[in-house]
Amino acid sequence: MPRILLLEDSHLDGELICEHLERMDPRPQVRRVANRAGYMEALQQRDFDLILSDFSLPDFDGMSALELASAALPEIPFIFVSGVLGEEAAIESFRHGATDYVLKQRLIRLPAAVDRALAEAREKAERRRAEHQKELLVRELSHRVKNTMSMVMSLVRRTAKSSLTVDQYTEVLLGRLRAMADAHALLFETNWSQAELLEVVRRTLEPHRQGRGERFRIEAGPLVHLDPKTALALSMVFNELTTNAVKYGALSQDGGYISITWHREEAQDEARVHLSWEEHDGPAIAAPGDQGFGTTLIQRSVHYELQGEAVLDYAATGLKCHITFPLQA
Repeated sequence: MPRILLLEDSHLDGELICEHLERMDPRPQVRRVANRAGYMEALQQRDFDLILSDFSLPDFDGMSALELASAALPEIPFIFVSGVLGEEAAIESFRHGATDYVLKQRLIRLPAAVDRALAEAREKAERRRAEHQKELLVRELSHRVKNTMSMVMSLVRRTAKSSLTVDQYTEVLLGRLRAMADAHALLFETNWSQAELLEVVRRTLEPHRQGRGERFRIEAGPLVHLDPKTALALSMVFNELTTNAVKYGALSQDGGYISITWHREEAQDEARVHLSWEEHDGPAIAAPGDQGFGTTLIQRSVHYELQGEAVLDYAATGLKCHITFPLQA
């Protein structure tokens, strides 16, 4: 139901205008004010979609009403309804932002003029919303690209420092970049809204499953939806754990396997996810003397990106990694 503010001092003219407006479908809701004080109060309340105004009033004039409306509510259409509006005054009113004018001698035109003005206002509002949404999307895209490039640059530098040969550097770096790319592809499929934890695990492990499918034992827990930042961080963590398992852990010899489980804990103020990565029947291992970049990446990703905690246990039976993090609302 359109809401119309009518600035008209004549009670009779106000009734004639309302009679013509009642022919509209849907019938508009009309609020009539007769002087400057009532008009100013209505402008402050902002509860209307269109303004109809007489051109001449005892203590006010239509051009002043138009200027006030243009300053306070430039998106609201303004139509003059007057019996004395000449051609020069009409042209001047358009220059100041009036949408249309209707002579009181031809009020039959009023419903069509109101419909057209409201339709144009809706179209302009939609364009403004679209432009605003576009601006937000561009800003968000720019933010994500900057974050992604910063992460890539960090991976390039840190991988170079921890690599002994060019071949090793190339292999490890490509693995990390592939994990990032797979996570981005998954998030793109969900319109960058959220990703399911099981799908994040499967996508990250897929490049390493060729010929080893039965050696990844995923005991899917409850359905867990992850926000984009969490999904990306976990993809990097799973890639590091898998790469380490292929080189030094359970996947480096026949018979070894990995089990992945998780469960969700519902607390009063937040939900938390407890995720376990355990390697079995691999070679005997021991904690490294120096912490490598892979371990640093795991712990920093969980701590800074997930606001959680990662505990690495270099047990004789195989590496165990326990990750706990809160689910973002």
